[in-house]
Amino acid sequence: MVNSVNSMRIGGLASGMDIDQIVSDLMEAERIPLNKMEQDKAWMTWQRDAFRDVSKSLSELDDLVRDMRLQKTYSTKETSSSQSGVTATASASASSGTYTMEVTQLATAAINVSSTGISADSTAKIDPLGKLSEQNFAGGVTVPDTLEFTTYHNGEETHQIAIEAGDTLSSVLTKVTDQDNGVRAFYDVQTDKVVLERTEAGDYNPGGEEIVFNGNSGFFTDTLQLTQAGEQNGTDATFIYNGAVELTSKTNSTTLNGVTFNFLEETTGAAQVTVSNDVDASVDKIMAFVDKYNEVIEKVNGSLNEPRYRDYKPLTEAQKKDMSEKEIELWEEKAKSGLLKGESMLSSGLFDMRQGLYAQVDNGSQFSHLSEIGIKTSSNYLDAGKLIVNEDKLRDALKEDSDSVYQLFSNDTEGAGRGIMHRMDDAINSTMRSIEERAGRGLQTLEQYTLGKRLKDVDNQIDRFQDKLTQIEDRYWRQFTAMEKAIQRMNEQSSYLMQQFNG
Repeated sequence: MVNSVNSMRIGGLASGMDIDQIVSDLMEAERIPLNKMEQDKAWMTWQRDAFRDVSKSLSELDDLVRDMRLQKTYSTKETSSSQSGVTATASASASSGTYTMEVTQLATAAINVSSTGISADSTAKIDPLGKLSEQNFAGGVTVPDTLEFTTYHNGEETHQIAIEAGDTLSSVLTKVTDQDNGVRAFYDVQTDKVVLERTEAGDYNPGGEEIVFNGNSGFFTDTLQLTQAGEQNGTDATFIYNGAVELTSKTNSTTLNGVTFNFLEETTGAAQVTVSNDVDASVDKIMAFVDKYNEVIEKVNGSLNEPRYRDYKPLTEAQKKDMSEKEIELWEEKAKSGLLKGESMLSSGLFDMRQGLYAQVDNGSQFSHLSEIGIKTSSNYLDAGKLIVNEDKLRDALKEDSDSVYQLFSNDTEGAGRGIMHRMDDAINSTMRSIEERAGRGLQTLEQYTLGKRLKDVDNQIDRFQDKLTQIEDRYWRQFTAMEKAIQRMNEQSSYLMQQFNG
């Protein structure tokens, strides 16, 4: 329809008028309501994004809040050892104090190595990638259909490895290693020997070998020069704990009373291992929370109190064409100011967070208020409730009774005894849910949140109004085209009359 009308447009040929400009000016006036709709849409889009930006900051704060609910945040342990042969790590539940550990034997894995080089000619060693039957082994090559051996790491187990005609030494040893049998094997070219060893330390067959050759063992004994007697059996680690208890372990580590001891070498006498609270780590985590909380408080308060310049509407594309990039930037800075000014859901969320932080916690421990561990609110009203930390007092509280600090922050109960971080988590999540209802999340459709529904309504209004504008513009052109045709006819009649009078 539009195309047919456009093809009939006459641009002032008869009247001499600039019809294009006249219609353009008329349509500019007609578009005023459309411009307002587009400005409303831009404003709502900005506001939605501003809400989501606040929600993102709250989510980041909530991540720290969850960490602050963990006992390890307040009871991180550090360890030291008097001997390099013993190191240790301690869980949050480990008791602080000094432990002694005397390591009399390390855990080792069983190992068997070829007694001599397996190549017949040491100057022209076998090719581990060549077919077994074509290699010159010192003891000859006996290639059975299967290799069979027994291990004891999961109780007594017998394992079989199928040997194929095209197998090489390397492929056979790889089959041994890849099978789930607790054994690995490889050929060392430099020494011309095969190594067959357990993958785990420990003595799993006391008094006997841990890799026992079965059946046709000629490949092991003759071709690979491995002897049963040549196995060096695995050993358990043996150690004396606190000078009183002699214990063993299949590995070179053991965990006792929340402390994991790692054995690197046999000790000279007993090593002293000291476990203490890592106050620095706890302070760093608490300070990270405080810094993020203050950042969020400043950001949200700034948004709530940001001035709104109602004379600065979002720019339309047509308006931007007549402005420089700098002018657009300065204009939109004013236009975007006050997007969240006075939003009650945000001010209510800040109030709930402050209440959660400042209210007393009746948890039966030594500390029931933040001020007792050196954390209080700023006395400067311009800070709008930011937290100030006395690090010395906080360190003293953590050294004196880290468990009470943990209870103050993380007591998991309802009512007056609910820990500060649980209250904070409740307040943050409630605010984020309200924001989500209003502004949605990235993957939600417009129908799933309030601003989205309004945006969709505006989009529909814009579409309808654009159709209306097309109809109005077509009407103007039809009217001007009709006028041009009438003037053309009049001109033709006038010309005819003039010809008659002059004839």
